[in-house]
Amino acid sequence: MSHKRIPKRRAAIAVGGVAALGAAALLLPHANASQDGGDKAAAAPRTMKAADASDLASQLQNLLGDAFAGSYFDTGKNQLVVNVVNVVDVSGDQNNVIVQAKKAGAKIREVDNSTAELKAAAQTLKADATIPGTSWAVDPRTNKILVTADSTVTGGKWDQLESTVQDLGAGTATIKKSAGTFKTFASGGDAIFAGGARCSLGFNVTAGDGAPAFLTAGHCGVAAEAWSDSEAGEPIATVDQAVFPGEGDFALVKYDDPATVAPSEVNLGDQTVQISQAADATVGTQVFRMGSTTGLADGQVLGLDATVNYPEGTVTGLIQTDVCAEPGDSGGSLFTQDGLAIGLTSGGSGDCTAGGETFFQPVTTALEAVGATLGDAGAGAGADEGIGAEDGVGDEEAGAGAGEGAAEGADAGAAAGAGEAAGGETGAGEEAGQEAGQDAGGAAGAGDQNGAGDQNGAGDQNGAGDQNGAGDQNGDGVQDDSGLTENH
Repeated sequence: MSHKRIPKRRAAIAVGGVAALGAAALLLPHANASQDGGDKAAAAPRTMKAADASDLASQLQNLLGDAFAGSYFDTGKNQLVVNVVNVVDVSGDQNNVIVQAKKAGAKIREVDNSTAELKAAAQTLKADATIPGTSWAVDPRTNKILVTADSTVTGGKWDQLESTVQDLGAGTATIKKSAGTFKTFASGGDAIFAGGARCSLGFNVTAGDGAPAFLTAGHCGVAAEAWSDSEAGEPIATVDQAVFPGEGDFALVKYDDPATVAPSEVNLGDQTVQISQAADATVGTQVFRMGSTTGLADGQVLGLDATVNYPEGTVTGLIQTDVCAEPGDSGGSLFTQDGLAIGLTSGGSGDCTAGGETFFQPVTTALEAVGATLGDAGAGAGADEGIGAEDGVGDEEAGAGAGEGAAEGADAGAAAGAGEAAGGETGAGEEAGQEAGQDAGGAAGAGDQNGAGDQNGAGDQNGAGDQNGAGDQNGDGVQDDSGLTENH
């Protein structure tokens, strides 16, 4: 593809945005560090942020193996709920892994349907009920597949869908009707334009070759090659890769000017949200969407690994939410209060008056597919690995790796200027680092890295968040004036 050279410019398009919220490195809250570690205290579900729950869920999925049957975030109690099946069949010491999962702070719930069974049911739906205007996604709160049909699914099509769902069994799937029509949200938001089409920029990223670029919806990327930041303006960016329909709805668009400054933030108009890294969605998490047509809206994640049958074709691997969206919002950013990039607006039904179902492309899978990076990957990696060690999840090798990751995250945080300010408040981090070494089997590497774990807590870049009042004003680590309020 050709890349038109344009005069050097500064931040041609700001990625979606909300005032700097501070929360960048993710450290799970320590469970009552002052307690003596009694059995009852260790088994009690831990209160945590949604972002921390997502990281812990990923680790517990690896720990529990086939027994893991999904998880979700209980917003009322601020707890991670983990579904398990066939506990007696867990390889190795089943009591040990369940105890470790509880000790890590999760609430364990026994359910009937395994992940494999729900995936098999989804394959049956794909084979027998791939009808335009339908969708399905796993809902871990009900431990079933949520099947939705829009207003176009009537008559024989509805009968076919209903029959397929019934054949799966009463305890496997539920079905509901949507008043709207499933469609992509491109129209003929910051906004980008091409050939009469209008979409929204999702997140600025760095392409694999080091070039500045951004992510948007794949159906926007296949609609036109050259995109502008004004309706009648000259193109400023060219599509490099695009997927739609199929296994996703995402596109990588490179800025034509290699000197373009592309900040990792979301533009809300009067303020910006700093985006620190990409993260996987967790059912139950509150999320915010920014689009060029409707602006800021919020809601909850309802389901994962959603399949949507658009008129243009089937798209798999999406996130289902109740966040509203309208034409022109396609490609826009879905993110959390903590500044984590979650998704790119794909499509759905309804509007921001009546509401409806909306689907998003996970940012993590889009980044992996196009080979791009977002935010401060070094600091993020250190924080993520540190979580495993702090919570005693994993083996000796994992604990040692966690210490090293924490050290790297610490260096990045210190470079950001947050280390010294927050360093004095990380006694709990040091204690957790020591406990991690013991829980990991006495690994000297992990235990001795408690200073680095301490620094990682400091390099949290959120120590700075505590300085600016973002820490405790509303209990979720977000400034009260962030502009991220419920906006249904």
